[in-house]
Amino acid sequence: MASEGHSKEETLALRRQLIGSSCRLFFSEDPVKIVRGRGQYMYDEKGVEYIDCINNVAHVGHCHPHVVQAAHQQNQVLNTNSRFLHDNIVDYARRLSRTLPKELCVFYFLNSGSEANDLALRLARRYTGHRDVVVVDHAYHGHLSSLIDISPYKFQSLEGQPEWVHVVPLPDTFRGLYREDHPEPARAYAAEVKQVIDSTQEKGRKIAAFFIESLPSVGGQIIPPAGYFQKAAEHIRRAGGVFVADEIQVGFGRVGKHFWAFQLQGEDFVPDIVTMGKPIGNGHPIACVATTRDIAEAFAGTGVEYFNTFAGSPVSCAVGLAVLDVLEKEHLQAHAAHVGDFLMGLLNQQKAKHPIIGDVRGVGLFIGVDLIKDEETRTPATEEADYLVSRLKDACILLSTDGPGRNVLKFKPPMCFNMDNARIVVNKLDTILTEMEEKMRSCETLQCPQ
Repeated sequence: MASEGHSKEETLALRRQLIGSSCRLFFSEDPVKIVRGRGQYMYDEKGVEYIDCINNVAHVGHCHPHVVQAAHQQNQVLNTNSRFLHDNIVDYARRLSRTLPKELCVFYFLNSGSEANDLALRLARRYTGHRDVVVVDHAYHGHLSSLIDISPYKFQSLEGQPEWVHVVPLPDTFRGLYREDHPEPARAYAAEVKQVIDSTQEKGRKIAAFFIESLPSVGGQIIPPAGYFQKAAEHIRRAGGVFVADEIQVGFGRVGKHFWAFQLQGEDFVPDIVTMGKPIGNGHPIACVATTRDIAEAFAGTGVEYFNTFAGSPVSCAVGLAVLDVLEKEHLQAHAAHVGDFLMGLLNQQKAKHPIIGDVRGVGLFIGVDLIKDEETRTPATEEADYLVSRLKDACILLSTDGPGRNVLKFKPPMCFNMDNARIVVNKLDTILTEMEEKMRSCETLQCPQ
């Protein structure tokens, strides 16, 4: 089905003229013009179907009819700000509370994950009376100025690290400071947190919060070792700070085993603040902060009203409720666990076959494939990863890369991604890697004897 709008070339020319050049496209050298989506598929202006392995925003599937209908029905009745009494906001907060530990019982609604993390920073500072923040290396928490300051992924290329921000090593057991052969990587990485806290306190500074993505995504699809959060939280709380779990990329059942990724650390672990975004509204701009009663009361103690014009509106909360409906009725959390295990198995078979695959890691439908130039040093195969993603796009499979070396293939598709999709994607990945081994000699791992 052809689009009735501009041609691809016209749209691209207009974008270059009108949109800031820092707003980059996927596949920027030859972008795909997407005009329609349904489930785990996207369609270009010529009607070509692509398997979407990128969009964790379209959490329950592009244009899911139940979510679309919920927004449409509520729009026909009322959409106004949350300062009017309305059922939807309390019904939605109550539904969310059932998915979380009982301690996290107060909710604030916002429009984006960036707004959520900014509010979490304000909550932490008000509750603790402290200013400084600990973050992990390569972290990204949002695009607001306050969050660029606590995102090494961004500030390392801009004005540098603020004096009130303290960076600890990324808990990466594949290429990090403590690897898979370490007897206690969780304890070792947590000791790095304590060391940074001690150093900070010696300078007379005080810690307000430790921010961490429950599964660091831009850091390279990292799975922190179990127990790390508990031990890090002990050090942070002893220093008077709070623990903020950023679930903006990975919440709402994506990890399969649990509804929230922080629960992978153990049922006993409870963050002080949880932030949510991206998948919460299946593309609708809604986000949320969940916290404890004590932290919320300290924030209210300022006497300054918290108000957000569009957040928590009847339409936004209707959409949020519809997303929870779909997750439950279509058993998408269990589906993510089942399909994710299957996909991991297929990818590990490719790892055994292709030396350029150094590591396959993940849980549920959050998976990373780490491409390396050589096995000993695990040097990131950046150019090869870029080439592979481009070839997959030509085969109508949309995938992207991340990690400090931009060499990690990251799978975070809509939750309806299925086993047939997994087979197609991995078969094509195998074909392209085999061709690369036959024709390319850009790195040691593509030069192995066949």
